[in-house]
Amino acid sequence: MGIERRRPVARAAAITAVALAVTAGTVGAAGAAGAAADGDGPAQRPGVNRLEGVWQVDGYGTIAEIHGTTLTTYDVTRISCTPGFLDGAQVGAPGHGGAVRYGRPGKGYGELTVTPRGRDRAVYKEDGASSAKDLSRLPGLPARCTRPAPQDPLAVFDRFWATFEENYPFFAAKGVDWKARGAQARATITPGTDTTALAGIITGLLEPLGDAHTFLGRKAADGGYDLVFGGLRPGTQEPSDQLREQAGRAVAAQLLAPEQTFGRGRLGVGELPGGIGYLRVSSFDGYVDDGPYQAHAAELDRALDALLAHPERLNGLVIDLRLNGGGSDELGLRIASRLTDRPFLAYRKVARNDPADPTAFTRPQAATVRPAAGAARYTGPVALLTAGSTVSAGETFTQAMAERRPAPVRIGENTQGVFSDVMLKPLSDDLLAGLPNEKFLTRDGSTFDGPGIPPDVRTPVFTPEELAGLKDSALTEARRLLAAGAGRR
Repeated sequence: MGIERRRPVARAAAITAVALAVTAGTVGAAGAAGAAADGDGPAQRPGVNRLEGVWQVDGYGTIAEIHGTTLTTYDVTRISCTPGFLDGAQVGAPGHGGAVRYGRPGKGYGELTVTPRGRDRAVYKEDGASSAKDLSRLPGLPARCTRPAPQDPLAVFDRFWATFEENYPFFAAKGVDWKARGAQARATITPGTDTTALAGIITGLLEPLGDAHTFLGRKAADGGYDLVFGGLRPGTQEPSDQLREQAGRAVAAQLLAPEQTFGRGRLGVGELPGGIGYLRVSSFDGYVDDGPYQAHAAELDRALDALLAHPERLNGLVIDLRLNGGGSDELGLRIASRLTDRPFLAYRKVARNDPADPTAFTRPQAATVRPAAGAARYTGPVALLTAGSTVSAGETFTQAMAERRPAPVRIGENTQGVFSDVMLKPLSDDLLAGLPNEKFLTRDGSTFDGPGIPPDVRTPVFTPEELAGLKDSALTEARRLLAAGAGRR
């Protein structure tokens, strides 16, 4: 999902694959209110386009230019301006209030909505994320955006360093002196530093962050990117195909019948003894081969309809997020909407928006879970299974569910500790970086970035010893606690 990727991403591994393949913005809810429905015909341009012009995004180091039926982005720092990762083409005619849908060129559906808010303000919202971004009109493109960006190694390094310096929110929390480390690394670069050596220097700066939402990719022959470096919290078990297969067998040993699978195997629905339902969510994306956010949401609804075919018969529900690589926050909120009969605050989201001040953020945007209308819902006790490989949207869903009543009981391990969408920033013709710039705030204004969300009950998670014996302590404990009445208040 997402607007046109100028340089298609491919062959990223494990957790970082989510950042590379999905979160080119991972784009927010189902379009702004009043947006035109996606059309199958050619894009149309109104006589007067209220969005025509150049727009500064509040935070995100991005400028958007709308000209005719095209949307183009630029990545900006105080020292540079380069073509951004996303382009879009208008889909259909503008909707109510001048809202315009944009999608990937050549596709018949939109994935992002831009809506004017008067003459010099606008918002854009991407399908699949939980918040919008504010735009303010600029008189034109900055002069540095009209010139080709230098590609020498020192200029590329400076763009990388400035991109993180101006957008990354967690240097203090990580105990990293970015200025000092950057100066030391910069001193090692010469005009003869090649791309391989430069990638190694950049990797040396990223590694100490231990952040699964940071990565570096290098252009591949097929036009995608090979993963050079992907961050991860130290001590995290990185999921492999073998681990997923072994974990599936351990879970299956406790189910009354084989899982029903949905979403190309990324969703599983089953039944545990004692009238307890089971929902496996291995990601919050990739449920269909190709299509808009709405197609992924529809596939998720199919799984939830199967799970909640007879909600009155459920004595409890286990949601297994232990091998969840993230994706769309909005899909997580969609699940939550089937598990409540009253609205509740999921979280408040802010983005760093002052290049010189790491403590300055955009206005908080609240994400609210509202009961799903016209669909079966379950309001009884829930257990959430989490691990270090519960990442990104798996964590925002876990955070949101903490505000549900009755609150779920969390079992397993701390989640990974990365919540932000990932910004994709091309550094040169060959290198692409990814980084976070957002915080997901709890009701009291704190965050779980870094250590992750802790469990209420700590258990082993898919250890070699347990897998060898088809044992799953976390799932067993969830069944015990639900049978004993946990999560009923």
